[in-house]
Amino acid sequence: MASMLPREATRPVMVGSVQIGGGAPVVVQSMTCTDTHDADATLAQVRALADAGCDIVRVTVPDADAIESFRRICAESPVPIVADIHFDYRLAIGAVQAGAAKLRINPGNIGSWEKVDAVIDAAGEAGAAIRIGVNAGSLERDIAERDELTQPEKLVASSLRFVEHFEDRGFKDIVLSAKAHSVPTTIETYRALSRALPHVPLHLGVTEAGTVRQGTIKSSVGLGVLLAEGIGDTLRVSLTADPVEEPPVAWGILECLGIRRRGPELVSCPTCGRTQVDLIPIAQEVERRLQSVTKPISVAVMGCVVNGPGEASDADVGVACGRGTALLFRHGNVIRKIAEADIVDELMAEIDNL
Repeated sequence: MASMLPREATRPVMVGSVQIGGGAPVVVQSMTCTDTHDADATLAQVRALADAGCDIVRVTVPDADAIESFRRICAESPVPIVADIHFDYRLAIGAVQAGAAKLRINPGNIGSWEKVDAVIDAAGEAGAAIRIGVNAGSLERDIAERDELTQPEKLVASSLRFVEHFEDRGFKDIVLSAKAHSVPTTIETYRALSRALPHVPLHLGVTEAGTVRQGTIKSSVGLGVLLAEGIGDTLRVSLTADPVEEPPVAWGILECLGIRRRGPELVSCPTCGRTQVDLIPIAQEVERRLQSVTKPISVAVMGCVVNGPGEASDADVGVACGRGTALLFRHGNVIRKIAEADIVDELMAEIDNL
């Protein structure tokens, strides 16, 4: 009998209607970058993120004046909203009272235990979950100054301190993150947390990962390793870019690992001297058109017969190109020959018929 994955052994935590942990599908999330005081702009971005594949969305609550617009955002959002809180514990209390399904608080800057307890009590009364968001850049001073500890050990020590406090107070709807910008630190930290707190759902992320190219690489490596080991119940890919760029990367990681699929997978070869058509623009156009397809299928665009139906025989549908023509195939079986000019249209028509 196969052993249980770490994510299957975590405690289920409800964020509105979305379950994190307990073997639920890995949850994809992102965060708005609009001014929360502008409810219309923020709701527009929340909806765009939901359309891009987010199961939940985080929104910052920067000050007390933002609470009323945050209330409207929670009420009109198509997905559960997480309130991102720093420094002022009263904002956390106001956010759950305004409808936040979950809070994200930073132990390094939220304040005294009395303030933390007030947040715990408010979340418990409102039925909201809490993500304890430990961050390498804002650890509590007494932990940050312990030179005998490595950075992962410091992150784990802070995490354990707060999880134990929450649980001692009877609050169990906890999700935990411990983020750093270093990929090796991220991997080591989350492995240790999974061992030390196997019942607590983990939110994965490489913080301050960078722009689209670098952030995608760092997140794919760091989060991919952990997810492949069964660690992680929810994730955010952090990019210095429009946040709508983030969910497709997260979904790409999950799809590559066979964990969760949202839409088509494009299989295309890198081209070589045998390629006798201009394959790159063909593959790019197929990729563009597939963005509107929601079927969980595999589509192959192959440059020659060597990488044709045989090597891509497990694709649901595909083309293998030759000089001025291509063979259209399903599951490795050739259907017909098509002209080079018709490759994309014929392939998309076949996809529509699946």
